[in-house]
Amino acid sequence: MSIVNVSIRSLGCVSLLVSLASAQQMSSLERGQAQDMLQVVANDVRKHYYDPKLRGLDWDVIVAKARQQIDTAPSMNVALSYIAGAVEALNDSHTTFFPPERMHRYYFGWRYQMIGERCYITRIRPGTDADKKGVKPGDEVLTINGFIPDRKSLWKMEYVVETLRPQQSLKLLLQVPPNGKSREVEVVADVTTRKRPTDLGWVPRREFEEEARQMQARYIDIGNDLMVLKIPYFFFSNSEVAGLIGKARDKKALILDLRGNPGGSADTLKYFVGVLFDHEVKIADRVMRKDTKAWEAKPQHNVFTGKLIVLIDSESSSASELLARVVQLEKRGTVIGDHSAGSVMEAKYYSNQLGSSLANFYGEDISDADLIMADGKSLEHTGVAPDELMIPTQDDMVNGRDPVLAHAIELAGAKMTPEAAGKLFAFDWPSRD
Repeated sequence: MSIVNVSIRSLGCVSLLVSLASAQQMSSLERGQAQDMLQVVANDVRKHYYDPKLRGLDWDVIVAKARQQIDTAPSMNVALSYIAGAVEALNDSHTTFFPPERMHRYYFGWRYQMIGERCYITRIRPGTDADKKGVKPGDEVLTINGFIPDRKSLWKMEYVVETLRPQQSLKLLLQVPPNGKSREVEVVADVTTRKRPTDLGWVPRREFEEEARQMQARYIDIGNDLMVLKIPYFFFSNSEVAGLIGKARDKKALILDLRGNPGGSADTLKYFVGVLFDHEVKIADRVMRKDTKAWEAKPQHNVFTGKLIVLIDSESSSASELLARVVQLEKRGTVIGDHSAGSVMEAKYYSNQLGSSLANFYGEDISDADLIMADGKSLEHTGVAPDELMIPTQDDMVNGRDPVLAHAIELAGAKMTPEAAGKLFAFDWPSRD
C-alpha cells in the first residue's frame, strides 16, 4: 500500500485552469472522451474511497454538475479541469485526478518552496532559461502567472501548470535581494518529447520517483559519534533500511533529514519505525471503508537507541510527517525545522485507458484510509509543528548556508558552521528524458 503524496492539497484549481486554458475549439470526439473519463473516475471514487459517505457530499450532484460543465467546455483542457474540480470537492490531499499524459514535457529547471509563509526560489539548474535570465536562489516569488503563492495555493498552482495544463512559459514577479527590488521575468521551459507509453503501467509519479532515484539516501559521519542520514523518499527494501540504520548503530546520535521528503511506501515507513524504537509502536489507526485497524511497528533486530533528531520542512509530506509525529508522540527525539505539509492519507492508484489509443492513459489516486495518530488527531491539513521552529533566512539561501542542519549538529554534540552544513549534500539534478 502506498502513502505517496503527489504534492496536491485543497486544489481550488478549476478557475485557475480555466484562466490558463487556450480558446482551442473542442471536438465532439474530445467532449465524449472527457465525459467517459468523468464517469470512470466518478465510479472509481464511489467504489474505492475510504469513506462510503464521501464526507457527506452529494457525489451524484457534483458529478452531474461536472457533466454539464463539460457539455459547454471550450477545450479539452477546460473539460479536464472540471473532472479535477469534481475530485477536488473531497478536499483530500491524496485523492487526485491524473489526465492523459502529454507527449511533451516542459522543464524549467528550478526549485521553489514555501519557507515559513513566503515562497522562495531554492535552486536553479545551470544553463536553463531561468538561469540565463538571472533567477537565483533566495529570490522571493511574489506571483506566478499573476497568482500569489501561499501554503495552500502553491500546491494547486503546481498541479495546474505541471499536470493539468502544462505551461510552456511562466511569468514570475520576484523580489530580489539584497535591495528588495521587484522585477518581472518570463521564463521559458525546455521542451522534450516523451516516449510513447506501451502499457497501463504509466503513472505521473514516475517523474517523482526518477528524482528520488537520482537522490538516493546518503549519509555522512560527523566525527565518531554522529551520523547525518538524508532520506529523500520512502522507497527502500527492509534490507536497505537495515543497512542504512546499521551504519549508525555505533553512533551516539543520528540526524534524520526528511526535508523535501514527499512520502512513499507504507512498508518502508513501518520498517523505519521498527529500527528506531526498542518497543512496539502504533503509527496510526487506519480508518478504512469497512473497518478500523491499528497500524503498528514492532522493533527490529539491532535497533538504533541513541539520540535522534529529525529535520522537516514545508515539503515534508505523508510518510515523513507520520514518522516525525511518531517521534514526538513517543518522546523519542527532537523535531526541528519548518511546519510540514499536512498531506497525510493512505492512497492507491487506479489506472484507466481511454479508448484503444496506447498513449491515452489516465487515472486517479484514491484515499483508501484516513490515518489517526495515537493522540486521536489526524495530520491531514494540519501537519507537524516542529519542536523547534527554525528556517533559513533569505541571506542563507543566497549564500547556500544551512543553519537548520548546523543547529541540529550542535544539539547532537558536534560543531559545524551553516556554510559547511550547506555543502554536506550536493544537490543532484534528475536526469532528463
